[in-house]
Amino acid sequence: MSELFTLFIMASALGMDAFSVALGMGMLGLRLRQIFHIGVTIGAFHIVMPLLGMLTGKLLSNYFGMIATYIGGGLLLIIGLQMVIASFKSDEESSIEPIGFGLILFAVGVSLDSFSAGLSFGILGAKTALTVIMIGVMSMILSWVGLLIGARFQKYIGSYGELLGGFILIGFGLKLIL
Repeated sequence: MSELFTLFIMASALGMDAFSVALGMGMLGLRLRQIFHIGVTIGAFHIVMPLLGMLTGKLLSNYFGMIATYIGGGLLLIIGLQMVIASFKSDEESSIEPIGFGLILFAVGVSLDSFSAGLSFGILGAKTALTVIMIGVMSMILSWVGLLIGARFQKYIGSYGELLGGFILIGFGLKLIL
C-alpha cells in the first residue's frame, strides 16, 4: 500500500510539469475535443518515456548493484532541481500549435523528465506496468485540468505547479540518497 502511495505522489510530481505547461496552453481557447486529444497524447508519452527509462535503468542496475540506489536518488534530485529552476524562469510564448507534429513535439518536450524518472525507477526495481500507467494517467488528468482552468488561473499558479513537483522529486531523491 505504501508503494502505491509513493508511486501516486511521484506520478503527481511528474504530472505537475504537464499541468504547468497546460495552464499556459489553456489560454489558446481550445475546444473540448482538442483538450481531450492533447491530454491523451501527453498521457501516452508519459507512459512511453518512463517505460524506456525503466528498461534502461533495469539494465544498468544489473551491472551496478547497490550503487544503483544512489544513482536513482541522484537522478530524482537533479530532475527536481531542474523543475524548481525552470519554475523561476520567465515563460516564453510557444509558436508550436498543439496539433499534429506540433503536439508530438510538445508531448515529447513535456515528458522528457519522465524518461529520467523512469531510469531511476528501473534502477530501483519498481513495478514497471503499475509505475508507467500511474505516471501516464496522472499526467493525462493533470494536463486536462491544466488546460481547462488555464485561461483563468495561469497568471496566479503557472510556475507554482512545477515548483511543487520539483520539491516533491527533490524530497524523494534525498530520501533515497540518505
